[in-house]
Amino acid sequence: MTPRTSTPGRAPAAATGFLVGGAAGFLLTEAVAVLVGLALGEPLDVGGGGPLRAVLVAAVLLCALAGALVGLRRAARPGPRPEGGR
Repeated sequence: MTPRTSTPGRAPAAATGFLVGGAAGFLLTEAVAVLVGLALGEPLDVGGGGPLRAVLVAAVLLCALAGALVGLRRAARPGPRPEGGR
């Protein structure tokens, strides 16, 4: 019996999911920063570091890891995968 890690296409699916999730996390944090900036009337300042910068970096990393997990799960699904389809 072959282990699940040897399923072809899992590494590219995980890498693609990681990149897409990271991009989504970046867009999410930017959207939140813009909305908070509009609500407060001044932009968020993360130049000095601190907890706000850590929260923004953690949000992007969590979205990237979630994307990698989704990519792995989609690659592990049994059944035919038509070219260019879902």
